[in-house]
Amino acid sequence: MNAQKILPLVAVIATGGTIASKRGAEGASTPSLRGEDLLALVPQVNARLQPIDLMSKDSASLSLTDMQRISDTVRQQLDDPAIAGVVILHGTDAMEETALLVHLQHATDKPVVFTGAQFTADHPYADGPANLALAIEAATDEDNARRGVLVSFGGRLLPAWGVYKRSTDQPDAFRSARPIGHVESPHLSTPVAGVRIDIVAIYPGCDATHIQASLDAGADGIVLAALGSGNANTGIIEAVRRCADSGVPVIVSSRVPEGRLVASYGGGGGGHDLAVAGAIHSHTLRPSQARILLAALIAARSPAERISQAFSDCR
Repeated sequence: MNAQKILPLVAVIATGGTIASKRGAEGASTPSLRGEDLLALVPQVNARLQPIDLMSKDSASLSLTDMQRISDTVRQQLDDPAIAGVVILHGTDAMEETALLVHLQHATDKPVVFTGAQFTADHPYADGPANLALAIEAATDEDNARRGVLVSFGGRLLPAWGVYKRSTDQPDAFRSARPIGHVESPHLSTPVAGVRIDIVAIYPGCDATHIQASLDAGADGIVLAALGSGNANTGIIEAVRRCADSGVPVIVSSRVPEGRLVASYGGGGGGHDLAVAGAIHSHTLRPSQARILLAALIAARSPAERISQAFSDCR
């Protein structure tokens, strides 16, 4: 009993996702397990566990309001002196977004670790219990507090900044553009609920229809999922100028999953021309995370100079 009392207490926040899902009679998988159900499946760990049932959603259906609610709940647990670390159970589709938001909003002095699963709880190769056990282990390691928010998945421990999902069907599903330990990033604590950031796909021969639609819909900012190292065409350049004239920041990311973006190409529609038109290149973050960072910057009423620096490659 005395040994049990000295074990660290880890808060496990359940939000839904594949890790909490089972396949129904019609063949569709939906979140159906509570936090206590999931913890009962975990191999023995050297920690006391406190389940928190926050929501039960597929992460594809999460809004910025939902992500903010998760971030606020993490803050509540970090402020509890009894809690030694926090684990968030989350769907993989949007894990990279919520993990970055939590990383931006909270200067952590305790480990904060996201995890989930690629296979449902009733799948013969269910990976949730093993992922959760490793995440709990990471959340009890005090050294991880200085590493910022982490993602523990498929046996890897990755930093939130630059993390991305690389596979839809492999258990080792995530990689990061940054090695663990690079935690320098803006601290942006203003709630992002209500901010609208649209992602617009760029492809050969595209026009500016979707950018104009975003402007007409009242978007606060736009992220371009551009080509190569951040390139588009002449029609997109003109649309970016219209955004700049309207005070709507445009961030250029890439549909290519890895590599640093450099605004070097001209020709009337390259990355250099986008920058001249007023766009800001996201040197590391890909569209999903660029959207979250821009939302946090706009919520904080950041000036253009701060937005530009936040997307630079100094992290």
